[in-house]
Amino acid sequence: MTRHYPTDLLLAVGRVQRDLAADAASPVARLLKEADLLEIGSLLDADALAQALDEALGGLSQFPYRPLTDSGDVWEQTPVGHVLLDDTRAGNTLRGLLLAWALGNAVTVRTSRPGLWHAVYDVLREPGFPLPAAATAEPGAEVEDGVPVAVPDLVVLAGGPATASGELYAGSERPGVPSVRIRPASGADGPQAPVADIDCRSPWFRELFTSVYLAGTSLDSARHDDPDRAARMDARVRYLVGMARRTPHYRDLPQVDGMAGLAALPVLEKAALEAGSLPRAHAMSSGDRPSGEVLRSGASGGEPRYIVYSRTDWENMVREAIPLLRALGIHNGDRVLNALVGGGLYGGLMTTSSELTRMQVEAFSAGQQVTADLMLMLTRDFSVNVLLGQPAVVLPLLREARRRDPGLRLEKVVYGGTPMTESDKQWLRDELGTRSITSILAANDGAQIGYQCDRLGGTLHHVNDDYNLVEVVGEDDRPLPDGETGHLLITSMQKFEGPLIRYRIGDMGRVHVRDCPCGVSGRVLEYLGRSDGLLKFKSATVHYGDILAALEEFQVSQLQAELTTREGTETLVLRTESRDELDPEVLRASLTAAFPTLSDAHLYDDGLRLFELVVECHPEGALERNAVSGKIRTVIDRRLS
Repeated sequence: MTRHYPTDLLLAVGRVQRDLAADAASPVARLLKEADLLEIGSLLDADALAQALDEALGGLSQFPYRPLTDSGDVWEQTPVGHVLLDDTRAGNTLRGLLLAWALGNAVTVRTSRPGLWHAVYDVLREPGFPLPAAATAEPGAEVEDGVPVAVPDLVVLAGGPATASGELYAGSERPGVPSVRIRPASGADGPQAPVADIDCRSPWFRELFTSVYLAGTSLDSARHDDPDRAARMDARVRYLVGMARRTPHYRDLPQVDGMAGLAALPVLEKAALEAGSLPRAHAMSSGDRPSGEVLRSGASGGEPRYIVYSRTDWENMVREAIPLLRALGIHNGDRVLNALVGGGLYGGLMTTSSELTRMQVEAFSAGQQVTADLMLMLTRDFSVNVLLGQPAVVLPLLREARRRDPGLRLEKVVYGGTPMTESDKQWLRDELGTRSITSILAANDGAQIGYQCDRLGGTLHHVNDDYNLVEVVGEDDRPLPDGETGHLLITSMQKFEGPLIRYRIGDMGRVHVRDCPCGVSGRVLEYLGRSDGLLKFKSATVHYGDILAALEEFQVSQLQAELTTREGTETLVLRTESRDELDPEVLRASLTAAFPTLSDAHLYDDGLRLFELVVECHPEGALERNAVSGKIRTVIDRRLS
């Protein structure tokens, strides 16, 4: 049986809702007016339905799965199949139809007014989104395989709206008919909560679907094994594009049927995102009531960028991050020192704190205020066994703490923000007894992009396409085959305020498909660094990441490359940080041997100095960190200054 998704019903309702509000002569307005049912038009509220279903199902963006925080297992939610509704009150019937369709059920309405309900079906199908089957039958007729669901009356006991005896609300209970009793406060005009919210909290809603507990199955595994994965991803894309069209920037975006249409959509460039985002402009804003959190980028490469997450966006980020953190090795009973950078609207500490507080772990959120003394105290007195932080910030502190206490031990390290060299990982294993070293690949714009389990090496990361869909494209912005290197685009499938569709994040990479020993199979992203990490000089190009890899044998932890002009000579200044005292000339000789283009040799008059390589060696922590993000600016080009 074809699975249907609540988001398609929401898109259909949203289109009909807008028509009803904008045009008194629209098909839906004429239908309701001719049937004297204008009062039930308030049920066609896509936002209210979305909020109610999101809470009731544990996340529309996770449907049909509902991940469990404490175990990592999931519930799978499936429709009962065929719902049978009795049309005793039009409001009840429409409530039942909308929620039964949202869960993916076929619906038959037993009614004496079949023309009305066929017209309702047609109006909801007109926008063209895939919806389940629907039919009508005579009152009392036997319907094969139909599951009768009695939608209760909404009975306003006192002081209710003037329509309490109409087709939406009832003024009194009917014998033999279930009801939800509503008692408004003194002076209140009926219920304040949307009807969808009341219904999704009522027992009858649970009759529309069944749940199967998938013991020992993670969210990632359930999605990978889902036979309906293609249809699921198509529904994700349809909903994202439909929601994005609420913003001025995306208003004219063509509606697409699914994944096949994604590559035809325009690429979102950083300049366009900045120009259309708050506080400069409202082009990326939906106009919805404000909610959630506003973050800012670290601005390590320019002006800060402000990123709005609605309440639902934030909740989706947390729901998706908790299974990810479990995959990174953070388990029930762990004690976590969170040393990611925070404050000043920067997201690292704030986002992970939101996630860790939902988990069965004990968190110590120190942020950039972490010190070697604090590390020693927490590991000694509180048995902290997990460190979450950015290598550029925490590695110098760990070495200092290890110097003060040679007995320091740390079971797990989870890092993000900047890469960690293999030599630094080996130091953690050898000196601190660390048995699990994993990482998060994330961006403030779209949150988590991928993660590296302890079985992947180098810069390989598992990706979660249900959260951030990763594309690798060439210079013409067309998708490249797996294994080819190109620019990375992300489409944030669960972020609807300030939506990101095919956003160029400024990084390079390539995608492979593999079965990982950790048990996760699917697409793996090989992250190759910033696209501005290409160092171009002497008509040649060297990648920042290749230079850093060549310095691995010298235990270099951080590298900064600056291109400038000194007295007419093009100069590349390489600044390193290492726990060891390094000789700049030794590093220079090693690099020029590995990369001949870094040498002073050229094809012109020997008296000309066209290029110079300068190597500076610094102790850990010496290079300037961004005040907000704590990151080192890796590539600086001052030749245009």
